[in-house]
Amino acid sequence: MAGDSQLLQQMVPASRAFAITPSDSVNFANVTRALYVGGAGNVVGVMQDGTVVTFSGMTAGTVYALRLKRINATLTTATGLVGLY
Repeated sequence: MAGDSQLLQQMVPASRAFAITPSDSVNFANVTRALYVGGAGNVVGVMQDGTVVTFSGMTAGTVYALRLKRINATLTTATGLVGLY
């Protein structure tokens, strides 16, 4: 039953948000459920498992379902980033 509870938790929409200031070393206090991109550009994200991924050409005004623990400042050009969790 513990697995069912965890799955249900992951399916619940985000109920909190925070403005993201990209950093090459400081992780978020909470892993995101999604990322809102206010201004188009690239995002260099650190996934929950530590994998670093470059998301090229992210569209302004879009919410992306991503479990991120950090967004690196280096090479991130998108603006208006908001973490949802």
